[in-house]
Amino acid sequence: MTSALAQGFPNKPVRIVIPFAPGGTSDILARLMQPHLQAALGQSVVVENRTGANGNIAVDMIAKSAPDGYTLVLTDLGNLTISPSVMKLPFDVIRDFSAVTVLAYTPHLLAAAPDRPYTTAAELIAFAKANPDKLNYATAGLGSAPHLAGALFAHSLGLKITFIPMKGGAEAIQQVAGGHADALFNGMIATLPHVKSGKLRGLAVSSATRNELVPDLPTVIEAAGIKDFVTGSWQGFLAAKGTPPEILERLYVEIEKTTKIPEVAARLKELGAEPVLYKPAQSDTWRGREVENWAKVVKDTGIKLE
Repeated sequence: MTSALAQGFPNKPVRIVIPFAPGGTSDILARLMQPHLQAALGQSVVVENRTGANGNIAVDMIAKSAPDGYTLVLTDLGNLTISPSVMKLPFDVIRDFSAVTVLAYTPHLLAAAPDRPYTTAAELIAFAKANPDKLNYATAGLGSAPHLAGALFAHSLGLKITFIPMKGGAEAIQQVAGGHADALFNGMIATLPHVKSGKLRGLAVSSATRNELVPDLPTVIEAAGIKDFVTGSWQGFLAAKGTPPEILERLYVEIEKTTKIPEVAARLKELGAEPVLYKPAQSDTWRGREVENWAKVVKDTGIKLE
């Protein structure tokens, strides 16, 4: 039956669920790829935003959906691999999903409101040390990858900052750009345009080396002296556990082909997204390893949700 299901796939619309509000990293990537995937699959591909609970409402919906490949989630897998260490979930991150692919990696940008007195990461750190609990950090949900990036940053430097949870990265950006919060870590795809426009002031990048799109920005390792500080957004597609391997492979192949379409490849590079394209089984292995890695970080730093 699963073989017959795979041979006929797809014969109806495919839905890509985004766990966050429009304008965030997952949303931008989904809408970039949607028309090309639609053409490749020969069926409508619908992008739907379903927000709430740091993305976990949408992810839980996928876990409980039919394992037929017609309902997928495109999300920050970094968020998902952190969640088991910081909150009780209605699903099991490892057992309840079959990966389609780890799609792309983008670093976080550390950015601040442009009217604040700190113009570099070093100045922000000095301000936070001189003014405990005065630095307000907008984050795309408690327990999210941007939140853990900020918490790890603060813990490593002995800073006391106040975390303000938002419904997603787009809202966090709006709050900092509007001067209602001071700073944030957030995915480069969603954040860089606001740095370029002057609505945010870029301070550092969270990759291991400097990024060619912002060559003047130091890494957090350089700017803050935090050894091995590498965080970011690992975007990927998941389906319900039990989805036939043939369907996962078909989806993976079409997604991989889409990233190589010249206009898509150029846009990904422009956005600062580095294609990863792990195959389904490799993506499942990666997810399990990341759950273990973040569990260690949470344990070692004592990070807890406020």
